[in-house]
Amino acid sequence: MQEQASWRTVAAATGPGDRARTEAGVRLAYRRAGLREPERIVWARSPLEAVRLLSGAAVNRDGAADSGPDGGGPDGGGPDDGGPDGGRWADPGAYGEALSATGASVRDAVRNRPVAAARAALHTRLGPTGWGDHWRATGADLWETTRPLIDRVRTGVVEALAPADRKEETGLRLLLLDAVLGQHDAAWLAALDAAPGLDGLAEVARTAGWWWPYENVAVVAERPVELHRDEAGRLDRGDGPALAHTDGFALHAWRGLPVPGEFLDRLGTLTPELIRAEENAELRRVMLEFYGYDRYLEESGAQPVHRDETGVLWRIALPGDEDVVMVEVVNSTPEPDGTSRTYWLRVPPTTTTARQGVAWTFGLGAEAYEPLRQT
Repeated sequence: MQEQASWRTVAAATGPGDRARTEAGVRLAYRRAGLREPERIVWARSPLEAVRLLSGAAVNRDGAADSGPDGGGPDGGGPDDGGPDGGRWADPGAYGEALSATGASVRDAVRNRPVAAARAALHTRLGPTGWGDHWRATGADLWETTRPLIDRVRTGVVEALAPADRKEETGLRLLLLDAVLGQHDAAWLAALDAAPGLDGLAEVARTAGWWWPYENVAVVAERPVELHRDEAGRLDRGDGPALAHTDGFALHAWRGLPVPGEFLDRLGTLTPELIRAEENAELRRVMLEFYGYDRYLEESGAQPVHRDETGVLWRIALPGDEDVVMVEVVNSTPEPDGTSRTYWLRVPPTTTTARQGVAWTFGLGAEAYEPLRQT
């Protein structure tokens, strides 16, 4: 269990890792695959910058760092060349030429085949049922939270590069599929932790983000510097990027829902009028969650539509969206100060009575809901 916890830490790690360890891990992964080591290892600040380099686009002068075999800059310079960890930030014009001779992708040999072999060996040893139990005990939960993040990064890179046509978008997505996921392979590495031959992959995962192995060059992206998630593991932040890299690549989200960065800036100035004026139904729901359904109902002048011994049913229409319907209930157990706390429960828009709404929150029909005591 301790090892599984450490892989969870790897998947969520932020900030720069140990570049020397990363590069040693890259070279080891090549050797484990029976390949010669890459001639050079190129560093990028994010998956976006890595894909931009690989697609031949220009980068800023303070863009990606190229570490030659001696650990220096692209021309073999030493630690006095400046830049993080002694690597020299390269001239943008050098990258089109430097990366044009990457050679073919070797991801299949470096990552896919050894992982598949380790999984098959474990599956044979444990059997189908044993493998299923092992996966659930090791990587399954971590994969469920990591997989959506992987998809969001891929989508974010494509959107940031703003392809002009479908063919260009397809090329970018294929480049993204060339990546070994580094720290985001943690779920599989947790399940296959004892397997031989994966130590190079594991070393890179512990110290870096995504990386692209080619015959002559390996491109390695740094980990993000910020990562904010909710209890369910979804990207979530209301006052800034939920995921951010040092080159400015960032993803904004509210409880897992992608939102524009400028949208979050508006949340602190919300009013019922601004909420109603929002045409995007998904963004309007984010606004309502942030503002508070109870506050919105109160300040919108909503009127109760039904009242009984279980509570009060409220409804307010939203243009182009389903009605907001809430049940107001009062906790029958007083607080320590003698007051009774009021709760607001959102219920389906088809709800017509307070009893029906409260019953729905318990998974019951109104006729089956007969509480001995409301709490």
